Amino acid sequence: MERAYRYRFYPTPEQEQLLRRTLGCVRLVFNKALAFRTDAWYQRKEKVDYLATSSLLTTWKQQEDLFFLNAVSSVPLQQCLRHLQKAFSNFWAGRARYPNFKKKRHGGAAEFTRSAFRYKDGQLFLAKCDAPLAIVWSRPLPEAVQPSTVTVKLDAAGRWHVSLLVDDQTVEPLEPNQKAIGLDVGITALVTTSTGEKVTNPRHYEHYYKRLRKAQRDLARKSSREPGQKSSRNREKARRKVARIQARIADSRRDFLHKLTTAIVRENQTVVVEDLAVRNMVRNRHLAHSISDAGWGELVRQLEYKCQWYGRTLVKVDRFFPSSKRCSSCGYILSVMPLSVRGWICPGCGTVHDRDINAAKNLLACGLASAAVGHTVEACGANIRPGGHRAEGQLHRSRNSKS
Repeated sequence: MERAYRYRFYPTPEQEQLLRRTLGCVRLVFNKALAFRTDAWYQRKEKVDYLATSSLLTTWKQQEDLFFLNAVSSVPLQQCLRHLQKAFSNFWAGRARYPNFKKKRHGGAAEFTRSAFRYKDGQLFLAKCDAPLAIVWSRPLPEAVQPSTVTVKLDAAGRWHVSLLVDDQTVEPLEPNQKAIGLDVGITALVTTSTGEKVTNPRHYEHYYKRLRKAQRDLARKSSREPGQKSSRNREKARRKVARIQARIADSRRDFLHKLTTAIVRENQTVVVEDLAVRNMVRNRHLAHSISDAGWGELVRQLEYKCQWYGRTLVKVDRFFPSSKRCSSCGYILSVMPLSVRGWICPGCGTVHDRDINAAKNLLACGLASAAVGHTVEACGANIRPGGHRAEGQLHRSRNSKS
């Protein structure tokens, strides 16, 4: 099983100079290849593949104004062309958007294959570097493994990270159990389980909001550079301060989601979630900020690969399944349920429902039914696909909801 281990490292001045030069060359080659492929398509309706861009790279290295490309390792330059080819393949298949040009202020990344690095006795040597990288080994690598690729990344906050991809044989499936759980994601409660538990949304952005707003105001007051003019040092300091705060928000969110998803996967054999179209949901300008801060997409992504690692089952329920409007006791379906309604009384059986807990119970029943073979699973005594009902019922708003 391939697994990436990410570490922070602190390069020497000589290493940082070489790595920054490498990242700049990677960014230049990627952007030139992207521009060439774009022009070829719009002008001649021609699809340029990886082999053609690889030949172009050889030509660029021979040009006098681009001769500096020979001063860095050729492996990251070839790898960025492969990444561009993969990006175009995903675009033509409809799995991703059109590739974007790389920008210097975003940092950058360079990937080294086995021919461009050496890992020995817990030390990592990159091509054209005489000294090993000063890596902070926050967790040990599995014994007797050799990285297949090494990716060096500089983020917008100026931090250096290295990611080692290894074939990890230490990941073993967890002991099977009979527990199954349905998860309903939200904004106030990040996760509501079918057992009635609610995990409060930490709202990491709001925790750093005042500091971020002040830093962004300071950045806005700094003079912006004109085209062809180098940015001032004060503006660069202000930009990096904003980037550091944003990095803390992202790190806090990622750490919280990792702890939450790990606990869910360890305790349950089957996990059922709703297949939400987060990209479409963030188009709502009233909820886009809260949805993005909650990290629903990252939550489901972590559940996917962790279930695969530890032998668990993840079931995704269709997004059009009326989990909130369906009574988990008798199957009665309401026609309309606004987001402001956090609780309701079923007209069919009189059960008082919490909106999120009821949705989690319905998701669990639907997920178990879709995963079952040859039999029907019921939700609290009622079939999950009952016949039609008239949309009559009582809705009551929560005390904190707006009229």
